Amino acid sequence: MNVTVAISGGTDSLFALLSLREQGHAVTALHARFLPGAAGTEAVPAMEALCRSFGIPLHVVDLSEEFRRCVMTPFAEEHARARTPNPCALCNRTMKFGRLFDCAMNYGEAFATGHYAAVTEHPVYGRTLRAGRDGTKDQSYFLALVPVERLRRCLFPLAEWKKSDIRASLAERGITPPVPAESQEICFIPGDDHYAWLEERRARGLRLPGPGPVLLAGENRVIAQHRGLWQYTEGQRRGLGIPWKEPLYVLRRLRDSNTLVVGPKNMLPATTCSAGALNLMVSPDLWPERLFVRVRYHQAPTPAHVSVAEDRMTITFDTPQQPPAPGQIAAVYDADGFVLAGGILD
Repeated sequence: MNVTVAISGGTDSLFALLSLREQGHAVTALHARFLPGAAGTEAVPAMEALCRSFGIPLHVVDLSEEFRRCVMTPFAEEHARARTPNPCALCNRTMKFGRLFDCAMNYGEAFATGHYAAVTEHPVYGRTLRAGRDGTKDQSYFLALVPVERLRRCLFPLAEWKKSDIRASLAERGITPPVPAESQEICFIPGDDHYAWLEERRARGLRLPGPGPVLLAGENRVIAQHRGLWQYTEGQRRGLGIPWKEPLYVLRRLRDSNTLVVGPKNMLPATTCSAGALNLMVSPDLWPERLFVRVRYHQAPTPAHVSVAEDRMTITFDTPQQPPAPGQIAAVYDADGFVLAGGILD
């Protein structure tokens, strides 16, 4: 099979490229420049040399303008609306499995990436997305907004692998990735400093909400002034700067009145939430009775009841959870790790 493999220069995508080649596929490497300026070109010469040494063709496409328009700008605008966006999920939907996928189809009949996830045949659902075996690295949550029709044309060579084994496998072959360091940060925000990045956008004309009242839940009284709702997120404890007799947490952000609602830990848990902009990977008619939901990446799938009406789903957790943040992703799973739907929390 002719497979186009997206490579970043890192360990995972390089291993995906080489493992598919060793399986007998005719592989082509495809690297996308997402970041503007020189930041997106640093690893290209090393990738070119490495691919040349293996006799693998490499194509480089400049998608920085689309990335700015489709990922960076919405990220800033969502914060201005006092929401907590998930840029990685948006990037996967619009860029990696959107624009880059389209480019990949010019060179092969399938598209592969170094994501820790799987696309597997299910006797009821058909071919669909499933969580990767390495639970500590599984990225199915970030793929929950990608249309299943596109995922069915994708290969995920890392599905059954663990990160430590991949590193060891490359080391045994004497291969050093051009970008060996693994970043846990948002790629376009230097130093992972969201506030500095947003302040820079404010200087360019982004309208960020200003200070407003902090309301103590339960007592319904103002106890402080916040710095701007965009600087907080639901469930936050650190950095509130409010001296009080007990730790306070962000319960809600009331955008219409520019009010931050805080309260003690016992008021934090939430039992229900809703999501829109649904991406149904499996028809709800085929869903099993027992469902699990993730509303943040660092969360195990949690038992819940999910009802779907039109382009919305309502989620009721079996046990109360930390309040979900509007703008994040809600992903619905079955007991075997198959992804049934994704949506954006509101």
